[in-house]
Amino acid sequence: MTDLTLIHTAEVHRTTFDDLAARLVPRARLAHILRPDWLVRAQTGIDADLEAEVTEAIRSASGPVLCSCSTLGPLAAEAGALRIDAPMMARAARIRGPVLLAYCLNSTRAPSVALLEAAFAAEGKAADIRLLDLRQLWPLFENGETRRFTQEIARQVSMALEAAPDIACAVLAQASMAGAAPHLETTVPVLSSPETALLHALGLE
Repeated sequence: MTDLTLIHTAEVHRTTFDDLAARLVPRARLAHILRPDWLVRAQTGIDADLEAEVTEAIRSASGPVLCSCSTLGPLAAEAGALRIDAPMMARAARIRGPVLLAYCLNSTRAPSVALLEAAFAAEGKAADIRLLDLRQLWPLFENGETRRFTQEIARQVSMALEAAPDIACAVLAQASMAGAAPHLETTVPVLSSPETALLHALGLE
């Protein structure tokens, strides 16, 4: 029996979550739905056909579903799945002070900002969000240059934090960016989504 079904739009996320589960929750049984075409289609707008496909995949799964794609997050949540970034945004809103929100896809920007604003509202706080646009780095991820991708994210986030000492935490909006967090040398909390989301989805956080 599956404990959690995950929807991914990149193969690397399957490995990420299998590795996380093996380290954190070895007993967890994961099932993966891999649909990179959904992200390609969503970047020009989510039409009725795509909405129907995603919704059907979520509603036909047995047990809880976690969507690792930030772009599809709002649609997935409407269909009953957990958005990978929801637990992370809730944690960021509980930290007092401005949040640096870094993203690498334009289609991620609006849903990420909206979710973070909602998390701040749930805490009864006004949102102070500083955006860091790293869209120029996305081709590195698409071309499989993961090392350069994460190192460059770390470099540019570090520079942004140095330039704005009032920032209370940084948020890496997309699961694909999580590998940059260990490379950041800063006392500012840097939040990424996969580990937090996995534990939350399994009822362990």
